[in-house]
Amino acid sequence: MKANQYREKTIEELQREDKNLREQLLRLRFQNIAGSEENPQKKKLFRRDIARIRTILREKQGPAGQAPQESKS
Repeated sequence: MKANQYREKTIEELQREDKNLREQLLRLRFQNIAGSEENPQKKKLFRRDIARIRTILREKQGPAGQAPQESKS
């Protein structure tokens, strides 16, 4: 998925997606150990998507992992 599509999602949706991708990556690692991995390129794609999601989560949460505060004008 593209970064712009992830940016449209809420923090909760991104956290769920991150958890889901990490679980899928873990399954792929087990398949690799068992020797039944179908597409070794999938691991690379999952790692990139996880990195995109975590980057966008940091952007949305603001400095020090806190939710960004709205400016009072």
